[in-house]
Amino acid sequence: MSKEEKKLRQQNKEKIKQEKAAAKAESKQEKQAVKEQSRHEKAASKELEKQEKQQRKAEDNKRRHTDIKWDRLDNTAHLFPVIAGEAMSNVYRIAVTLKEEVQPEYLQQALDIVLPKFPGFNLRLRQGIFWYYFEENGKSAPRVQEERHFPCRFIRQNKNHSYLFRVTYYKCRINLEVFHVLTDGMGGINFLKELTYQYLRLVHPELKEKLGDKLSSDTSMNREDSFLKNYKHSYAKGYKTKKAYLIKGEKLRTDEFGVIHGFVKIPALKEVCHKYGVSINEYLVAAFAYSVYREYLHGMPDKRPIRVAVPVNLRPYFNSITTKNFFTVVSAEFEPVEDSYTFEEVLKITTESLHQQINKEHLEELFSYNVSNEKLLVARAVPLFLKNIAMRYVYTSAALANTSTVTNIGNVKVEEDYQPYIKMFYAFLAMSKGQNIKGTICSYQDTLAFTFSSVLKDTSLQRGFFRKLSEDGLNVEIESNGVYYE
Repeated sequence: MSKEEKKLRQQNKEKIKQEKAAAKAESKQEKQAVKEQSRHEKAASKELEKQEKQQRKAEDNKRRHTDIKWDRLDNTAHLFPVIAGEAMSNVYRIAVTLKEEVQPEYLQQALDIVLPKFPGFNLRLRQGIFWYYFEENGKSAPRVQEERHFPCRFIRQNKNHSYLFRVTYYKCRINLEVFHVLTDGMGGINFLKELTYQYLRLVHPELKEKLGDKLSSDTSMNREDSFLKNYKHSYAKGYKTKKAYLIKGEKLRTDEFGVIHGFVKIPALKEVCHKYGVSINEYLVAAFAYSVYREYLHGMPDKRPIRVAVPVNLRPYFNSITTKNFFTVVSAEFEPVEDSYTFEEVLKITTESLHQQINKEHLEELFSYNVSNEKLLVARAVPLFLKNIAMRYVYTSAALANTSTVTNIGNVKVEEDYQPYIKMFYAFLAMSKGQNIKGTICSYQDTLAFTFSSVLKDTSLQRGFFRKLSEDGLNVEIESNGVYYE
């Protein structure tokens, strides 16, 4: 190879080397440019995402102040947040027993579906300067849980997804427990029936195919404050505050709550009531008062009256279908001024007492007194903490004026297609100031359940009550939640 060829080859090698170096440098610059561009794009994307997040937050804040619905408490409901606590929960239970064991996953699905359809349950409680008020909740439904605790426990507002009710189950039973601030028994039954219907449609798809998946046409969504609509301007005090005879005794443990159900057939019960010439409610209230007289006063006189509070559903009297609270309370009163009253005598006295009070005019007077006080400008301008003090005082005076409470939920009507799956409904109440035992009446089809709820160890009142029914020829089937083993 000549020198010129070697020189040319060397030049070519140098040229190739330079080209490779240039290409490498160019590639490095391109990569650096791409990397820089990517960094800028990521930064721009993050900034855009941040701006969008801030915009969404601003929109959410705006929506929170403009779209979230709120509602006033009804006249009766104002009291419940003031007096509620661990010792006095103001929670009631309504339960349905099915003919098959509850499947919790379907019950949760049913609650998830039904709750958004019920504005009156999709609420949380808020505290304002002058009054408590409701605000739309909007959170996911509370968790359905198997029952592990005693019933009617206090519902804390900062738990349970801030809802004011809970749903539990045990074997074949679905339990709905409601803080009374939301609604009374009629509103509770309304919700429980729809929850049960939805559950049964999920478990038995043939029901959904036949009936569809909508709320029953009989289910009311009305949220009218019927107290405000129907009250008459009044300053007359409508309730008694003289102290009544109170049932006392050794109490169960703090975490215990005794429940005893007595089931009787309605046709047989009607025959007994017909014999006495009274209604079922009048007969059972009198039997309760008589049992207090026999088991605690032992048939002896007492200066204090036996006074049984009887809540009255006001809807039929004022053509209302509201799902808010709409009830007032009258009292079946018996003053044991002599010895050895017979049941017939107690029945006559308590029934006449109820007849004098349960009429539209008197019921209107009872709730109009409270509504008139609420609407006074002076009262409306008083800060909430001062109202709370006043309401606690008034409540204590009124509560100690009653020996106990017997409430009647009525006969629960269920659509025909669901009846084959449902065995029974029943209900009961938590305790209140001075009242350590209460009674609740609830019926379904041809069976009536009278349920005692109590925090006392002694069960003589329950035994005396059911003994009286048996003496009148009624066959009573007894069930308990296990607190009492007698």
